[in-house]
Amino acid sequence: MIGKMERVDLREVWKNEASDFTSWLFDNIDILGDELNVSITPIEKEKRVGSFSADILAESEEGDSILIENQLQKTDHDHLGKLLTYVSNLEAKKAIWISKEPRSEHERAIEWLNELTSDVDFYLVKIEAYRIGDSDPAPKFTIIAGPTESGKVAGKEKKELTERHRQRLKFWEGLLKINKDKTKYFSNCKSQKSYDIYCSSGMPGLSYYYAIKQKSAAIGLSINREKEEKNDNIFNQLLQNKNEIEKFFGEELSWFNKEGIKSSFIYKEYKYAGIKDEGKWGKLQEKMVDGMVKLTNAFDKYIRELD
Repeated sequence: MIGKMERVDLREVWKNEASDFTSWLFDNIDILGDELNVSITPIEKEKRVGSFSADILAESEEGDSILIENQLQKTDHDHLGKLLTYVSNLEAKKAIWISKEPRSEHERAIEWLNELTSDVDFYLVKIEAYRIGDSDPAPKFTIIAGPTESGKVAGKEKKELTERHRQRLKFWEGLLKINKDKTKYFSNCKSQKSYDIYCSSGMPGLSYYYAIKQKSAAIGLSINREKEEKNDNIFNQLLQNKNEIEKFFGEELSWFNKEGIKSSFIYKEYKYAGIKDEGKWGKLQEKMVDGMVKLTNAFDKYIRELD
């Protein structure tokens, strides 16, 4: 004969969260550890953290602190704030938030915290109780959100992306400060996260640009009209004056126009430094701005004469 499993109201099993559930969990913490596949040794109940008290302070097999916060109701912002306060003050390596009813917003918050940090593992665990027939109620822990390898990788990638954005903002801020005193172009541009900054040449579809990559930088003219054949026509008209343009610029330029690629580019590349070489930014920014002054002077006349 097979019995029917019935859910039991948690308050029927543990009337008081602090005195009943926390005490029970402290004495039976291996049940939680089995679900999380983590060895947990209880250390102290109601661990004082300033004027607050963490429900349970435990320890992993490696000796790292584990913080457990209980809530026999829906998750709320108050307990999320407590969890973060306890983790930071107790320098815990794992933080476990147990709740009767985890909200989806807090599930996402725990996922985000796991992506954000590689030093602490956060868990959101649902607690339920069941019985079969007249049996004693049995607890059931379910992981709603926890650390994953893919989440940690995604978090690392987001951090790296954020750092690249920060570096670009800083680089463009310095370059545009130099630029404003030397040329009328880019005067309305602001520092931004992208790897390039464009400014109209005064002719539709033709823009001057600065670009910064990891190990190199460039200045150039972009030709990007709606139709590829129109771009080809403009590129070829400028190409007829290649010798004069490069003589005025003072150096050879790279001329890029490939079949099947709509845009065309005429540019000067600086290969000795890039966004990674912050110690060389000053020299690179000066070179790029001085190059842009020569580039715009070299092209402006011929751009005005385009058909």
